[in-house]
Amino acid sequence: MKKRTDFEKIERTADVRKKVLTSVTYVLLGLWGIMVLFPFYWMLLTSVKSYGAYNAEYIPKLFTLTPTLENYISAFTEVPLLDYFVNTVIFTVITTALMLIVTVFAAFAFARLQFRGKDLLFTLFLALMMIPSELVVITNYVTVTNLELRNTFAGLILPSVTSVFYIYLLKENFSQVPNELYYAAKVDGTSDLKYLFKVLIPITKPTIITVTILKVIECWNSYVWPRLVTDEQSHFLVSNGIQAIRESGFGRENIPAMMAAVVVISVPLIALFLIFRKKIMEGVSRGGTKG
Repeated sequence: MKKRTDFEKIERTADVRKKVLTSVTYVLLGLWGIMVLFPFYWMLLTSVKSYGAYNAEYIPKLFTLTPTLENYISAFTEVPLLDYFVNTVIFTVITTALMLIVTVFAAFAFARLQFRGKDLLFTLFLALMMIPSELVVITNYVTVTNLELRNTFAGLILPSVTSVFYIYLLKENFSQVPNELYYAAKVDGTSDLKYLFKVLIPITKPTIITVTILKVIECWNSYVWPRLVTDEQSHFLVSNGIQAIRESGFGRENIPAMMAAVVVISVPLIALFLIFRKKIMEGVSRGGTKG
């Protein structure tokens, strides 16, 4: 009877420790979440404050009783924000589409096709990841300049249509699909191209979606390369467009309107993540096969 009582005490103590640990964990996660989300809240709050109300605040307030949308109207009427948006959408869609074509076919070739020097070539591909990105930017800039592609969409897009990391990621996912499926398909007379589209791509769909979303985010946030090869406003993307707005009198004087422009630019990426967050987590955490 005494042993049973002692065991129950130990069990209760363990339960209490577990609950305390869980509570502390959630409190820390909550504080971390507040720290991460607060800048976004402050950006959104500032964007709905009127210009006069914002300048009248000697001590910044954490809320406003008179929200307004006039800053969003100013962001689209006083600066060419819509043009930046259109340019970015064109750049993102074309770059992502071309990158997917190049990456999927390259990953399939390294994963399933047999040709002389495949392992050596793939090793050299991986070695490219060791090269500092600044060196690649310089080389690409010289090439684009020599081809007279500055201030063109071709100059913006072409250097970004491939990624060694994405090729490696997809290659590893393709390689995890059992070889028996490939051999069975070949016995049935299935071509390599048909096997790729009918078998590999559907099986590795979460990873491909993840790669697509990561590339979209990369293109949308691209700053250094567009800043180098475009100095005409007609080809500005949202990243360097916002920088141009910030450096102008509009961005320096009308901070609420500037924040409104930043909110508008951030919304597509936030919506994209919220819609596909499960696919992103699934693509990152799982392999190429189910079960």
